[in-house]
Amino acid sequence: MTAYVVFIKERIKDQAELDLYASKVPAARAGHAMTPLARYGTLEVLEGPAMEGALIASFPTMEEAKAWYHSPAYQEAAQHRFAGADYRVFIVEGV
Repeated sequence: MTAYVVFIKERIKDQAELDLYASKVPAARAGHAMTPLARYGTLEVLEGPAMEGALIASFPTMEEAKAWYHSPAYQEAAQHRFAGADYRVFIVEGV
């Protein structure tokens, strides 16, 4: 069943770190069946706290999504995301 990884960017702390993260993420996608569905476009918060951006990516299964997220290549890139901004990230299974 399809799974979605959702990134909610709450607050940028260091744009240079986020730029470094963005430069490393494409290589971390290699070998993973990820399809970006929404990437930091215009958004309107209808409920809950404000956010600076959101990304939604689709994977064929929950296991594929977890394999990508926990992969050494993504985790190395993610260190720059952790330094660059505060995020909430979760995986949700589709229907």
